[in-house]
Amino acid sequence: MSIQYEVEPLADSYGVADSFPKDFGYGEEEADIEDSPTPSDSKPRILLMGLRRSGKSSIQKVVFHKMSPNETLFLESTNKIYKDDISSSSFVNFQIWDFPGQVDFFDPTFDYEMIFRGTGALIFVIDAQDDYVEALGRLHLTVSRAYRVNPEINFEVFIHKVDGLSDDHKIETQRDIHQRANDDLADASLEKLHLSFYLTSIYDHSIFEAFSKVVQKLIPQLPTLENLLNIFISNSGIEKAFLFDVVSKIYIATDSSPVDMQSYELCCDMIDVVIDVSCIYGLKEDGSGSAYDKESMAIIKLNNTTVLYLKEVTKFLALVCILREESFERKGLIDYNFHCFRKAIHEVFEVGVSTPWTGSQAAGTPCTKAVTLNGTPRSTV
Repeated sequence: MSIQYEVEPLADSYGVADSFPKDFGYGEEEADIEDSPTPSDSKPRILLMGLRRSGKSSIQKVVFHKMSPNETLFLESTNKIYKDDISSSSFVNFQIWDFPGQVDFFDPTFDYEMIFRGTGALIFVIDAQDDYVEALGRLHLTVSRAYRVNPEINFEVFIHKVDGLSDDHKIETQRDIHQRANDDLADASLEKLHLSFYLTSIYDHSIFEAFSKVVQKLIPQLPTLENLLNIFISNSGIEKAFLFDVVSKIYIATDSSPVDMQSYELCCDMIDVVIDVSCIYGLKEDGSGSAYDKESMAIIKLNNTTVLYLKEVTKFLALVCILREESFERKGLIDYNFHCFRKAIHEVFEVGVSTPWTGSQAAGTPCTKAVTLNGTPRSTV
């Protein structure tokens, strides 16, 4: 389906993932598991950990299951481990394990070694509106245990619920948590353990951008995807390009230029608009069909000479670009370059399918697939 119209630019956009139809998703929402899950799972694993009521389950529901942030107020506390399969392509293909806040690492029935051994990323959520002294103690215990079992884990700290804080308070809270957490690691002689910190809230796009950065570290083809995007925009006169997972609205890759939050929000809003309009006008008379398919394409022209351009790449991936009107006059060239880009992505996709992820696989390992873009042969990326 093709959509083209003009709209006003959105200066302050805080759209959330609640506008998608509920059946437009990954499938099974969640499945509870025993405390000792089977070690046969070969997908990269993301652990969501933190104290009770810190917002772990709300993050998972908003990002991956299109729940409105207001609905999360009625979620019950998690009392057992939940496993959630997120599978839409070889790039977005992992498991999220949501842990209850009362997990006791010293409980002999808790096999933390087996769980940490197969983990790609550990996200520890800290409630920024609460006293976080106890949370910092649990953070230190958790990451030190996990690091000794599997030093390849990416350790991420979400300083969450910052929507209720002023800008100055946000910065001060992040600085304080960063300082205390790293001091605790230094005291334990764990200087090599690196923590990444993010300010997040489910009421704006910060949680989607933070999860984007986490997921990107689990994609071994990331350098190849970034290189393809750089080649595409440099040959097409495009200012910024994102490769989105359309269900979650996390971007699995972008070009090498810095990410501007407002640009990211505009692209997220465009995906919302495309899916909403497709659900109304893009389905067949009997209601069959898909809200997002190989014909999905949209052009939105803002009144500040900016053009937003969306094209389907795979069943769950979309390329969303930002460019100037004068650059869009060469639409034929852009479309041709996109065709070459899409073909290259599918080739990388095939390599990803044939190369299973292993727990010891280093994130960021480039794919050794030669690609061609704009008719110019490229050396192996």
